[in-house]
Amino acid sequence: MSKINLRVDITPEKAFHTIKRRQTADLVHEEFFDLGEGKSIGTLVFEKYYMRASNRAALIVIMDNFKGETEVRVISTGSSQGIIFNFDWGAAKNFTNSIKDILQDYIIEYTEY
Repeated sequence: MSKINLRVDITPEKAFHTIKRRQTADLVHEEFFDLGEGKSIGTLVFEKYYMRASNRAALIVIMDNFKGETEVRVISTGSSQGIIFNFDWGAAKNFTNSIKDILQDYIIEYTEY
């Protein structure tokens, strides 16, 4: 599993459409809600097969502006192989970093977990 948080200087809607347009993995779910009063939230779920991990990985991207600025949370999971060892040859980090690369021009703050 790999997780990053990004604070960006664009709206959640623009982040949503930019990621959706530029991410090359299979989009398996999307939703976007305008909650009124300038607040919105979007969720994108992608899936991709990684040969080096011999497994499919899921990427969940959640973007909102509930705290005033747009925050993008990116979580990759399911990329490790085996029951005992949680080792994926870097697939999860690669998948989360794909969103960082897409939003690179808009990033104000980046945190990796």
